[in-house]
Amino acid sequence: MIFRLTLKLAKKIGIAPLTTVSYDENRDLLLDWNANLFTVQRTQYIILTNTASLYSMVMHGRGITNDRQFIREVLSVMKEFMTIDGNKAIFEKFIEPEVKNIFFSKIVDRRVSGSMNDLIFQAKMHLIEGHKSTLDVSFFLNESPMSYLCYSRPKIEFQKLSLFNNSNLGRGFVSRP
Repeated sequence: MIFRLTLKLAKKIGIAPLTTVSYDENRDLLLDWNANLFTVQRTQYIILTNTASLYSMVMHGRGITNDRQFIREVLSVMKEFMTIDGNKAIFEKFIEPEVKNIFFSKIVDRRVSGSMNDLIFQAKMHLIEGHKSTLDVSFFLNESPMSYLCYSRPKIEFQKLSLFNNSNLGRGFVSRP
């Protein structure tokens, strides 16, 4: 599993400088995630975004000061959100078995980081004006059509990835970094 972090987030959790693990479409795309730290009204938040589908979750960043805390909180938020969002089976089948094989990297795709900036802007608007919870904001983000996805929605693309993974298991498609 790869977590691609921004420099700001890597410094916060004490693992800067990061190495670069290149993006490879032949890897298990459900296990490739980007994370960015942002602030709304002096409160820190982290957005976690799947590289291929832009499926995203927003979580509080307060109290996360090292890589162990980051991993624990991210996996907890992923499990909670994906269970509520109807993707519990994806978490249990593909993500949970890989929690012992975690790598950190720099974000390598500018298109993904640009899309994440758009998602962060949307999240800020929902958090400030709508007074929404991080869970509610995550639901809104995954229903937003994105140009990176040819105006498809992240939730739909994430579910397509899981179907693609299911059909390719046992064919040598899934490889590890």
